[in-house]
Amino acid sequence: MISWIHKNTNYLTFISGVLLLLAFTAYLYGAMGVRDAALIGATFTAGVPIAIKAFQALRMKAFSIDLLVTIAVVAALFIGEYVESAVVTFLFLFGAYLEARTLKKTRSSLKDLLDMAPQEARVLRDGGTQMIPVEEVIEGDRLIIRSGEKVPVDGVVASGNGEVNEAPVTGEAVPAAKQVKDKLFSGTMVDNGYMEMTAEKVGDDTTFAKIIELVEEAQEAKSRTQIFLDRFANIYTPAVAGVSVLVYLITRDLHLAIIFLVIACPGALVIGAPVSNVAGIGNGAKKGVLVKGGDVMERFAKVDTLVFDKTGTLTKGKPEVTDIYPTVDLTVEELLRLTAEAETISEHHLGRAVVKKAEASGVSLKKDPQAAEVIKGSGIKAEVDGRTLTAGNRQLMEREGIILSNEAEKYAEAREKEGNTVVFAAVDGKLAGIFSIADQIREEAEAALTELRKSGIRRMVMLTGDNRHTAELVADKLGLDAFHAGLLPEDKVKYVKQMQEDGHKVAMAGDGINDAPAIATADIGVAMGEGGTDISMDTADVVLMADKLKQFSHAYSLSKVTIRNMKQNMVFAVGTVIVLLAGVLMGEVHLASGMLIHEASVLLVILNAMRLIGFRREKEESTAAGRPVPAA
Repeated sequence: MISWIHKNTNYLTFISGVLLLLAFTAYLYGAMGVRDAALIGATFTAGVPIAIKAFQALRMKAFSIDLLVTIAVVAALFIGEYVESAVVTFLFLFGAYLEARTLKKTRSSLKDLLDMAPQEARVLRDGGTQMIPVEEVIEGDRLIIRSGEKVPVDGVVASGNGEVNEAPVTGEAVPAAKQVKDKLFSGTMVDNGYMEMTAEKVGDDTTFAKIIELVEEAQEAKSRTQIFLDRFANIYTPAVAGVSVLVYLITRDLHLAIIFLVIACPGALVIGAPVSNVAGIGNGAKKGVLVKGGDVMERFAKVDTLVFDKTGTLTKGKPEVTDIYPTVDLTVEELLRLTAEAETISEHHLGRAVVKKAEASGVSLKKDPQAAEVIKGSGIKAEVDGRTLTAGNRQLMEREGIILSNEAEKYAEAREKEGNTVVFAAVDGKLAGIFSIADQIREEAEAALTELRKSGIRRMVMLTGDNRHTAELVADKLGLDAFHAGLLPEDKVKYVKQMQEDGHKVAMAGDGINDAPAIATADIGVAMGEGGTDISMDTADVVLMADKLKQFSHAYSLSKVTIRNMKQNMVFAVGTVIVLLAGVLMGEVHLASGMLIHEASVLLVILNAMRLIGFRREKEESTAAGRPVPAA
């Protein structure tokens, strides 16, 4: 029976409303007996679901608003105030119905994501094609995607080409051109073209599945303000009941005590914080910004210092080898092959640039080198063709005891001053060559950083493992307040901690494994999602799925607006209760009218929060692309 009542509360609300109309009609015709019967019927019809929820809350040792309303309604029936008992119960249920409908809209971003989830996949199996549920796709499967179809899983293009709308993942509606070896993400749509892809991540491991999971968790996570308000309500609600008893003992006016009991309910106050958080997180999800909870939103809004990694964050993270300089009796092709085979184990942008150069040059590579080791923030070591290959920065060369000649140092420094990152390659403990690698500053970087300063960021710092010359070029171009070069992962952590000790609230943005420790240390960690590693994305509090700094600006502005909206809701909720209580004491507010105003205040709080769904950061001025700069 209780289950049936819960499922059909909306029908009971409707019946209660019909009985109220019947009571009003009977009143017009002077049928007072019919009027009272209809009012009592409306009270019980709407009051039973409220009383059941109040009882269930009591069993959980919670003093809920439903209990206050139930006590007030029983008292109103006791003193013969049938009109007010009927109107209060109807308004309470009808208000709850409107709240649920409105809250559902604030969660629309999650529903939209769920609706976008692919259901089927066209797989090449047993010499033919089969349509199977997406849950049955396994890693390594070959899939076919045609125009107008959704990409079912994460993977890479094996053959064909096309244009893919990646808005569900990145928030960017402009179609992205895809060709062989490019990445494809589950949930995106092929606008035109024909492609065959190889499945790499399936089921809950796909990027799209993780986005849905993160948004679900974030919308359920509570901010500190919300936690405080929940605790406050647990104290405030029984306190209101106690004060209403005190009012009756002093005034001997049961009617006044009942009005006080209902009017002082903290409904709008309790709901104000969570609805703002849900709407703000939903807005971010639609724009390709994943904010992992209300607490993150609250901490992000207090940030005054931004710390950036360089490669893949301030720069595009797509460096290219611009020069190869052998220092021993090795051909350029042989040096490239040995270094690229070692770098196949690396996830770093520089390592991938070397591998990409070898593949583009038609060099045949053997993968999975022996005794391979990644030295975070420095480079790699591996056994290739029975020879020890060491590739990385100066610190790695010093650590391995590899001597750099004056000629090599002069060449490397000259390349760095031209805006290149240099990678030293050594074979069997002797320097064998120098790779020059260049990247470009992101086109939107300058405008995004300007917007962040306008939004309240006071200080911007770059921490990079790259050389000082390259770092200085980027810092000057973007107008950063400071930069520190040649850093290892632990050095980045040290600088972040120092800023925190100086009283700054720090956000750290990065995309690589070497950035993960600093991202975890900062007050807010931000990961560049599309080009970032799983470790940095898992560690971060905020993930920018389109891999663009303009999303950083949107995320920061959104956090500010969300917290401001939350405070507006709290002020409005408290103000409404104060005004209503003053009206009760002056005899101007009665039970039914007070309940109507109370429910209206709850809806207005929700509607105010819903404005966040359509929030858009001020349009940025476009900027020209930056000059070539290095990578690390």
